[in-house]
Amino acid sequence: MITFNVTGGLQVKTVIDNATQVLRDNHFKITKQRKAMLTYLINTATNQYVEVTSIDEFMRQSFPKMSHNTIYRNIAEFADLGIVERNVQGDQAAVKFQCDFAHEHHHHFVCSCCGKVRELSACPLSQEVQDQLKDCEISGHSFAIYGLCENCAKRS
Repeated sequence: MITFNVTGGLQVKTVIDNATQVLRDNHFKITKQRKAMLTYLINTATNQYVEVTSIDEFMRQSFPKMSHNTIYRNIAEFADLGIVERNVQGDQAAVKFQCDFAHEHHHHFVCSCCGKVRELSACPLSQEVQDQLKDCEISGHSFAIYGLCENCAKRS
């Protein structure tokens, strides 16, 4: 899997090139709309989740003839390919650019004030929980911790 480490200093162009390669490898056309959406996600949704409605609004301003269905379908396809991660915040769907392609299975701490996301290195699915479900076939799970980051905690 390709590593997209935007915070580690890769240039946006390199990250877009890597993301478009994922699309090509999965037989998707590289359109100016998809490139624009990738650029928007990389610039706004690398360290925090962005509401899907914000992406829709940006894309409709940039490409007025682009339908809502096309925008939401592209976001879903990006999620299926692992380019973005999905989350629901309240009643709003949100996504963020995938932060760690080298370790796809990971969890997050999300600041409830500023929205900053920090990746957790450990999986909180304990052996005790797995033992309770020993007769079940677990197909996946998600986990996030919410609270205040250091900066927001100091301000409150």
